[in-house]
Amino acid sequence: MRFMKFGKALLMSALSAGGILGITSCVQSYTVGYLWVTGTNTAATAGNGIISGFKIDHNTGFLTPINGLPISSGGANPGRFVVLTGGRFVYVLNRGVNKEGGADCTTADPCLNPNVTQFAIGGNGILTPQETFYTQGINPFRIIADSSGNYIYVLDHDSPSGASCALTLGPGVNACGDITAFQVNGATGRLTLIVNSQVTAANGAPLPYFPVPANPIDFVLASGFIETLVGTPSTGDFAFPYTYTPSTGQLTVNQNSTQPLNILQGTAIVSGGGYVYALDNEPITANGITSPSQFIPYSVGANGALQQQTGGPVPDDPTLSNPIYLIYETKNKWVYVANQGNNNTSTGNTQSGLAGYVIDPLTHQLSEIPGSPWGTGAGPQCLLEDPSNQFIFTANFNDSTVAGRVIDQNSGVLNNLPGPANITYPLLGPAAWCVASGRTS
Repeated sequence: MRFMKFGKALLMSALSAGGILGITSCVQSYTVGYLWVTGTNTAATAGNGIISGFKIDHNTGFLTPINGLPISSGGANPGRFVVLTGGRFVYVLNRGVNKEGGADCTTADPCLNPNVTQFAIGGNGILTPQETFYTQGINPFRIIADSSGNYIYVLDHDSPSGASCALTLGPGVNACGDITAFQVNGATGRLTLIVNSQVTAANGAPLPYFPVPANPIDFVLASGFIETLVGTPSTGDFAFPYTYTPSTGQLTVNQNSTQPLNILQGTAIVSGGGYVYALDNEPITANGITSPSQFIPYSVGANGALQQQTGGPVPDDPTLSNPIYLIYETKNKWVYVANQGNNNTSTGNTQSGLAGYVIDPLTHQLSEIPGSPWGTGAGPQCLLEDPSNQFIFTANFNDSTVAGRVIDQNSGVLNNLPGPANITYPLLGPAAWCVASGRTS
């Protein structure tokens, strides 16, 4: 009888231990994705920038450096880069440097040796350089990919030929920017130039790029159009649309005039939730409160015309300034805006941070989330939601860090990651941009 009781007790202990182990396995940490960051710090003696990388922990959002990174970005002064749908290839836009070795490239003092460098994504998030490609214009500074991963577009600040500007933009136009378009080989990732089927150059060949008005600021692919934000504080900012053909990647002009947006200091144009947002670093007063900056939601109409939404401009949080990027949270319940601030490092760049907004499900109007804004690293350059839709990350210029926060799934509030308050992850130098991929096999 004693042995029977002992056996039962032993069996119950074993079952209990098994249950505990089972519960433990359900919450076991694992890598939910990879986060990569371009940086302007040089790699070795080549004068190239670098790419750093981290594994994202599913349970905590903690970041672990990827073995084998950082590596050279393939060129000097890397900026934005894209990871294609499917997570097999990454393309880094290296903007080059001017004759004096600086990154301030202008029409008179253009960037030298810019390129687009392709990387293959390997096991554990390692990046392996593949091939190098070149845009058709001068001073490339923005790069985007379509949602299929079949096409990549690069925005060049200056067209290589002033004479070609008038062919697209009308008589008398002798200076412009341009978009270089590439088709992606799905097997190898190799890029092939897409020529302009609508415009013939003076030599009788198709124009190898797509002109946009002078002084481009940013561009975005949304609702079947590529919208380019152009302008200066003295001229005002405008939107210029191209129709995008998803079967060929071809861009087609559907109207030869720009659309005034009634803003003077546009910093970015982004898309989310079926809308396009122009971010503007000039003050707005609403409800008796003046904010240093704003963003304006638009729907995309016929021929790519932007139609300002009811309610008009949305004030940024009054304690922040210089909005540089905006994302829609995956469930389309909240919008988050990254503010670069005034870049005053002597005061800690107090105007940089994240603002959050609740989306009204019926009117799509935005109202700031109680508790917003939230701190991040100083001078965020980018903003993204991780592949598991739990965390928000920024990579930051002024303090050379990556910072993360947890999304409260009920309120949209951005809480600290578990553990020490305001945890950040150091980079070897100032950050330029960041991307993430959920493909971990």
